[in-house]
Amino acid sequence: MKEVRYYSSFTDDFEKSANQNFKLPDDYKWVRTDTVYKFLSGLIYGLAVIFGGAYCKFFLHMKVKGRKNLKCVKGDFFIYGNHTQPVGDVFIPALCVLPKRIYTVVSTANYGIPVIGKLLPLLGALPIVNSLRGIKELKKAMEQRLKKRCPIVIYPEAHVWEYYTDIRPFSDTSFKFPVKFDKPAFAMTATYRKSKFFKRPIMEVFLDGPFYPSGDTVKEKTANLHTKVFSAMQERSKNSSFKYIEYKSI
Repeated sequence: MKEVRYYSSFTDDFEKSANQNFKLPDDYKWVRTDTVYKFLSGLIYGLAVIFGGAYCKFFLHMKVKGRKNLKCVKGDFFIYGNHTQPVGDVFIPALCVLPKRIYTVVSTANYGIPVIGKLLPLLGALPIVNSLRGIKELKKAMEQRLKKRCPIVIYPEAHVWEYYTDIRPFSDTSFKFPVKFDKPAFAMTATYRKSKFFKRPIMEVFLDGPFYPSGDTVKEKTANLHTKVFSAMQERSKNSSFKYIEYKSI
């Protein structure tokens, strides 16, 4: 029988870490430049991409469409995706932009996951902390990564809803970043259709863009970019034709 999950709000969290209230230490560094750390980071990231390639191909049965759209931008950019895979979402954008390296904005709750939480900084996680210092350090880290021509990935829905086939409402808060750094944004939409050979569905990932904001003020540009990306994701979500997990409102 199909699994059914019940929700009362689009912000319900179905994937909770072992330490949901994890807090970063006061001396946490968003960017580390020491040689040993950079070597370990490159090694771990490379191994993760190899593992992720096999995982996405054989477990998620992933296909990617629209990679050519990324070539429209020679430099760096932001990617916004719907959050539908607790493990796969770590690897999917990395595989989409190869040979570029991504950096992903994450909740600090992810750092509470045993083993994986310790590896997140090495994999390029950029933790978001709701404090003046945290936001300042995040912006500084983004600026440094963008200068290296590395895309930055954001999952604006925040919480993972595994195999969810619609797009949940999300605020325009995170769209202030591409406006601030004057960078384009892409929509990365995961969709699902029934497989003829496997129990789990075929995942098709669509890359749309680039999207540039229009408007006279930061507020107008932020809202405009949010609308463009959200609309693109909603349109692509119509390609989903199979619900592996059923979500019902209570």
